[in-house]
Amino acid sequence: MGLLDSFEKGIERAVNGAFAKTFRSGVQPVEIASALRSELDAKAAVVSRDRILVPNTLEVRLAHADHERMQAIGSALDTELRQLVERHAREQNYSFAGPVSITLVTDEKLSTGTVRVSSRSAATAEDVSWQGVVEIDGKQHTLIKSRTVIGRGSDADITIPDAGTSRRHVEILWDGRRAMVRDMGSTNGTQLNGQKVSEAALTPDSVVTIGRTRITFRVVAQAPRTPSRPADDDATRLFDLGGSA
Repeated sequence: MGLLDSFEKGIERAVNGAFAKTFRSGVQPVEIASALRSELDAKAAVVSRDRILVPNTLEVRLAHADHERMQAIGSALDTELRQLVERHAREQNYSFAGPVSITLVTDEKLSTGTVRVSSRSAATAEDVSWQGVVEIDGKQHTLIKSRTVIGRGSDADITIPDAGTSRRHVEILWDGRRAMVRDMGSTNGTQLNGQKVSEAALTPDSVVTIGRTRITFRVVAQAPRTPSRPADDDATRLFDLGGSA
């Protein structure tokens, strides 16, 4: 079943299957869904090797009569539209710079049956920066240093209660664009996506395993800021082992 087919069926359930008759002479919800999907595709901007940014704030403009009909559906329409946009983004590997917001407004200049969509991001593609984080047991830790040591010792930057790990087991290197993982001579070793490694480049959503602990590396969009670079030249040099971005 196609994406729009699924959406249309969801709307049909929400309004007891009556919308096709009600909106026969004007805009139908499935047409709004198609316009939103097209807007994301048209505005998709590649900001890094691993991320494609799309607008997170979308405004749907409708003729007065169409807007009134859509308002009659209520919150069911809002929910379905937002879920469709988020689902399409996941399928296309798009990223949002902020929470998704969809607003339906009246445009007196439009004739009945016409849909216009405008959009914007929380920041432009040129301004968006990406922050590295590691997720451990459901908690996210921001990589604020060029080197972040993880282990069971109190002197580690991130301490984990896992007897199967060394006191300073592994370190994550992050330069604002790329990341690496490096084993620090641990007793039980380090795995990256199921393969034992001593050091290797990290890609978004890759999983580092030490002892019984899984560490997921992620990259998230941040508000515009001046990029910071690590002062440690050796850390920067190590990133070259993973290739250029």
